[in-house]
Amino acid sequence: MITQDSIEALKARLDIVDVVGSYIELKKAGANFKAPCPFHDEKTGSFVVSPSKQIYHCFGCGAGGDSLKFVMEYEKLSYPEALEKLASSHNFSLSYTDNKQNKPRSQLMEKINEWYQSLLVSHKTASLYLKERGIYESSIEKFGIGYAPDSNATVNYIKSQMFTISEALTMGVVGQDSGRYFARFVERITFPIHSANGSIVGFGGRTITGHQAKYVNSPETPFFNKSRLLYAYHYAKQEIYKQKEIVITEGYLDVIMLHQAGFTNTVATLGTALTLEHLPLLRKGEPKIIMAYDGDKAGRAAALKAAKLLSASGFDGGVIIFGSGLDPADMVKNGALEELSDMIRTPKPFIEFVLDEILASYNLGDPKAREAAMHEGIAYIKTLSAILQDKYKSYFAQRLGVNPSYIKLTNQTSAKPNLVLTQKSGHKDMWELSLIKTVLEHPNFIDQILDVLDPSLLQFHSREFILALQGHRDAPQLMAILVDDNIHTLKDEDALRAELIFFLTKHYERELKKVNIQTSVSFEEKAFYIRKFRGKIASLKRGELVAFGA
Repeated sequence: MITQDSIEALKARLDIVDVVGSYIELKKAGANFKAPCPFHDEKTGSFVVSPSKQIYHCFGCGAGGDSLKFVMEYEKLSYPEALEKLASSHNFSLSYTDNKQNKPRSQLMEKINEWYQSLLVSHKTASLYLKERGIYESSIEKFGIGYAPDSNATVNYIKSQMFTISEALTMGVVGQDSGRYFARFVERITFPIHSANGSIVGFGGRTITGHQAKYVNSPETPFFNKSRLLYAYHYAKQEIYKQKEIVITEGYLDVIMLHQAGFTNTVATLGTALTLEHLPLLRKGEPKIIMAYDGDKAGRAAALKAAKLLSASGFDGGVIIFGSGLDPADMVKNGALEELSDMIRTPKPFIEFVLDEILASYNLGDPKAREAAMHEGIAYIKTLSAILQDKYKSYFAQRLGVNPSYIKLTNQTSAKPNLVLTQKSGHKDMWELSLIKTVLEHPNFIDQILDVLDPSLLQFHSREFILALQGHRDAPQLMAILVDDNIHTLKDEDALRAELIFFLTKHYERELKKVNIQTSVSFEEKAFYIRKFRGKIASLKRGELVAFGA
């Protein structure tokens, strides 16, 4: 069993925005983040993540909890399984009550990488290749570049370091075929791939022996998903946040050479096109996205796909296409840094790039082809926001050489209400909700509140108030209150006192009116309650809080 101290220490390391953002795309919304809920089918952003409260809540289906609960629900894991997954991804060693289980996170990947690095030093062919590509020794060290030998040497090394083949299989360092174990990387220059927090989770390998597959990556593992990772992101992220810009290239060497030249906000996809799963990572820091791709057919196709995805998802940025058979690494090696810098400063905006690529793929001299180009362009423009549709309708018509009236668009704005700001049940009393939020965030105020106020006095949210008093912070109703920025917390005792006086004054004034119009009570009983309520109102107006029931 995992110790409670260990669980609390892990939870203290977790950031809910990072955890949830690694699974779904989050968009900033005031102090919180929003997204369509991953737990039920919807298109509105009723799913809210609160960095200050470290919780999430869906106003549509009621799902909510902390980072751990999210991983359990999203990955369909048990409590211990979710803890172990989060611990592994955050390079954290859990402690167990059974000492036999108390082992640190496997260091296999780090150890293998150190070994690969040591082998590179003595491998002349691999070292010469890197030198000829213009890579400095300092870059080789920074990026941990190494060399993987033959398969048997790797398998034997793993065993000699007391790692199990089972560990190596899980981490994707070795594979298995008909009962035979083999190394995934053989006679290749190796590039360690890190998670966003810096742990090595996989490798990329470049052949130097003429293998048909020039580059290979680690297989998918519980730790390595190439559609969610970007090469060198953990090196680049601080500069990305600082510059509010990220440059995405196609290869490891492009990244290394650009970093070497000072473009340290550069990353690369891992042998795959940009996908929806990359978007949560790209959304962090809200940077401008620069896609820097080769000018060959494959590069242009990948750039087109990425530009469509990014523009439809609301990202700002553009595309750079390298011509004449060059790539970013070649330009750095050739000293064309000023030209490269100019290209990065002036990319072609995503939408213009997509529309121009669509038009370039048709023979516009043929009326039928022009009509087909128009329909494809319209279909793409419809994926954009209403404002961008209006802006680029004219641009596309001009480039196509037709009257803008031919570009017929239907803006599809959702008629659904914003679920985050609506409530399923009845009246929403902001004063009562504010009091409940205060109890949740300042439990030290509870005694002071209960001295003068009973839960039954709340007209609309007494049930939520009782849940808050009982400490049920994970109740969906309370999570909805915690993440709602429109509900304010009473920050100190003076503010709480003033609000309680206001609320209780109004309450006893209402009670006094009820007594005055009642006919079913005796004259003596009515006189008693009138005196009582008038006395409470007078005390409150003098700034005195009277104990409830007195």
